[in-house]
Amino acid sequence: MNLKDFFEENNKIALGFSGGTDSSYLLHEAKKYGADIRAYYVKTQFQPDFELEDAKRLANETGVKMTVLYYDILQYDEIRLNPKNRCYYCKNKIFKLIKEQALSDGYTTIIDGTNASDDSNDRPGMKALCELEVKSPLRMCGLTKTDVRRLSKEAGIFTWNKPAYACLATRVSTGNEITGERLLKIEKGENILFNMGFTGFRVRMYYDSAKLQFKESEMEKAFNMRNEIYNGLKVCFDDILMDLKGRQNNE
Repeated sequence: MNLKDFFEENNKIALGFSGGTDSSYLLHEAKKYGADIRAYYVKTQFQPDFELEDAKRLANETGVKMTVLYYDILQYDEIRLNPKNRCYYCKNKIFKLIKEQALSDGYTTIIDGTNASDDSNDRPGMKALCELEVKSPLRMCGLTKTDVRRLSKEAGIFTWNKPAYACLATRVSTGNEITGERLLKIEKGENILFNMGFTGFRVRMYYDSAKLQFKESEMEKAFNMRNEIYNGLKVCFDDILMDLKGRQNNE
């Protein structure tokens, strides 16, 4: 199966839209193949504002209607208290909300941007997608993240080289409570580093301190700019630490 086949067989669909590389490519392809698609973006405390702006831009450029659903995800103890399987509960709540709204809008097929590179053994959220019968066309068609980036670049989609961006909740270590105040500090800290020219980094909460993780290629730059980094982040955190091992994964 390829995406053309998928959208011919499923031509009235609702997309759980994040504004990232994968779901943006799906939106573009669905439109290209004439599917009746509507994008649903769920804005919780876990998504930074720039993600919503990227989603709005892509929806506007493709001419697809996007529904934004605002949701207080921290109202649920099983998410706020941050257990190991938090992602399962979060994905379950979000896609239940999307499914409910999509059904009321007349869309019975729900899809998401999971690709063939995503390891289901490492992603508890995939269990929730399976239970809710959410389809993942990229995964079904064997398209990896590398494929999606290449094809997105060829199609002229601006998100083709957008860095992977896991939700802000991943910055808080398992077992530590996720609060709105902590998430705002993290988002502000990451915006400051981004404006300094860094990419692919993370600001993680280590108790109430910031633990900064940079990719290997930017470690020397970060060390040389340590004074600027400290002065920029001290408005958010009392203590600022740097992880000398660097960033090891995509979360």
